[in-house]
Amino acid sequence: MCGITGFVSRSAPDREALKAMADRIRHRGPDDEGYYVDDTCAIAHRRLSIIDLAHGHQPMVSPDGNFILAYNGEVYNFQELRQELIARGCVFSTNSDTEVILQGYAQEGPEFTRKLRGMFAFAVWDRSKRELYAARDPFGIKPLYYAPMGDTFFFGSELKSFLPHPAFRKELNPEALKFYLTFQYSALDESFLKGVFRLLPGHQLTYREGQLRVSAYHTFSFQPEDMPLEQRAEQIRQVVTESVKSHEISDVEVGSFLSGGIDSSVIAALSRPDKTYSVGFDREGFDETQEAKDLCRELGLKNISETISAQEFFDILPTIQYYADEPNANLSTVPLYFLSRLAARDVKVVLSGEGADELFAGYITYHTTKPYRAYRKLPLPVRKAVAGAVGGLPYFHGQGFLTKAARRVEDTFVGQAFIFDNEEADRVLTPAYRSKKTFRDVTAPYYAQVKDADDLTKMQYLDLHLWQPLDILRKADRMTMANSLELRVPYLDREVWKVARAIPSSQKMRGKSTTKVPLREAAIPLLPDDWVNRPKMGFPVPFIQWLREEKYYNWARDLLTQDYVAEFFDQKYLLDLLDRHYSGKAKTHRKLYTVLSFLIWYQVYFPEKCGARPFVPAR
Repeated sequence: MCGITGFVSRSAPDREALKAMADRIRHRGPDDEGYYVDDTCAIAHRRLSIIDLAHGHQPMVSPDGNFILAYNGEVYNFQELRQELIARGCVFSTNSDTEVILQGYAQEGPEFTRKLRGMFAFAVWDRSKRELYAARDPFGIKPLYYAPMGDTFFFGSELKSFLPHPAFRKELNPEALKFYLTFQYSALDESFLKGVFRLLPGHQLTYREGQLRVSAYHTFSFQPEDMPLEQRAEQIRQVVTESVKSHEISDVEVGSFLSGGIDSSVIAALSRPDKTYSVGFDREGFDETQEAKDLCRELGLKNISETISAQEFFDILPTIQYYADEPNANLSTVPLYFLSRLAARDVKVVLSGEGADELFAGYITYHTTKPYRAYRKLPLPVRKAVAGAVGGLPYFHGQGFLTKAARRVEDTFVGQAFIFDNEEADRVLTPAYRSKKTFRDVTAPYYAQVKDADDLTKMQYLDLHLWQPLDILRKADRMTMANSLELRVPYLDREVWKVARAIPSSQKMRGKSTTKVPLREAAIPLLPDDWVNRPKMGFPVPFIQWLREEKYYNWARDLLTQDYVAEFFDQKYLLDLLDRHYSGKAKTHRKLYTVLSFLIWYQVYFPEKCGARPFVPAR
């Protein structure tokens, strides 16, 4: 696992600026650093040595000297690809997957990207064409930002790597804030810094002589197929087992994260690592470390755990926002940082269960009852008429059912977090940050691609393109790499996807609340019976309770009343949200945490606007 950064410029590259850019992402690769500079292109690489420890130095130059590669990630089928390239006459000087990508690109160009099985973001400079090519893996496990600014084109693993360059203009993107308030993450292709974009998952770009071209090389599609559940479960068990084996390829020790849920438990049961890692909070109902230890005793594994205090949570928030690159309002990001720090004391690589919920339908928000699904089959005009008729009546049992079922999923579902709706987002923002655009402008293009699918498929498809890469995988990458730890996610594998996309929606849910049924069936031979049907917990965080304690209420109030906040928000409205939560009249903690996270991020990235000192992250 590594970090890359660099730029293409019409003027002679600034070597000192390149070194400063690489230093900003040293946490992604503390083992080695490398640089390439010619009269147009400058590339820096920070390496966390995992495979072929003695070699694999980057940027790597092709045998003919024409191609220069900087790469972040792991390709799990590199050994097979290496043999194919050897059969075609390629001679290798290392045993690294880096050289496989380099020689494969030299042979086939961008088409070689389609063959890669793994997580990756890489850039290749073609000296003869004076052309930069970059690509990102289909799921978006590894990040890649780019920024065309005047005569300079920036690219890199993290947005913060661009900041030291004198040609980079740091400016807040005003369009991003409203959508962040709704989705809890930066939801636009353009980041929170104006002019800086994310390369989308499964996309590639070329930059040559000032011309940028971006295109998709991979798309997702669900293709349901009939198959008995028992056979489906066996198929899932086999493909996940094989994926875990592939993800264990390493020249260093591999550990595993372990929560109280089924996803990480299956990975730990299959990989049988020497060490598993868990964290919890020192408050009843918010600590799953005991469950993790219980499972490890049954499986014969070692578990290392840590308990996080309230003060540790609040103290680390500026560091979290620094490493997140853009504002992050997912509460589970904080325990993930502590979990990564814990594991990094022993290992360089960990396996984790991200992706199972999106692929196998693990969120309770996906779940609907049989009567609800039957009612949804009525024509939309009929359902709207019924909803209109009952809407003005006094409340009765089933009224909410009839009104909700009258709305399309496209109009109600934005993902696993829905913080401020369009109206309240505009209400809390100052005029300069309001927008006539709504969350539907973000979600509509994805829904259009599955317009004839059932509701569950639509929700999964949206999460696969927004929630998973922009929230789940972004926080996973940033928090692990903040601690120089490589995270591998065996569920997010192209072979596992081939099996998951074939599961019909009717087979994914059971009863009133059981999700991802085929995966649970697949887990029966691997886990104790009571573990197979455990509900999803995630990383529960007691922020709702902390904000009702005077100490942390005052902390939030102090932050919300700072002068710079008035540029963005109606402070009176926010303070009312805080007071209603503190008094127990409402539960507004998620809305408040979303706003507070942005304000902390702004202090970290724009200290000059807040009267704050430049931020130095804790390690």
